[in-house]
Amino acid sequence: MEQTSKDPLHGKRLDAILEELVDYYNGFEELGKQINIRCFNADNPSINSSLKFLRKTDWARAKVESLYLYVLRQKKKKGLL
Repeated sequence: MEQTSKDPLHGKRLDAILEELVDYYNGFEELGKQINIRCFNADNPSINSSLKFLRKTDWARAKVESLYLYVLRQKKKKGLL
């Protein structure tokens, strides 16, 4: 029998998480309001530049993952999952 992880982050790539958050918040501006990180509030933020920062900065990645889990709970409440 195959075991499946109950961790919603298991097997989820950071780029997919970030893209989903940017989509959920309709862009980097709103995402930057949720998490005040310079890579989201820069003049011209992008997925690639944000990924470079998040891969090197554990505390920022933890905030993004935490927000992602919150968004998943919100989607589940609204019946979007």
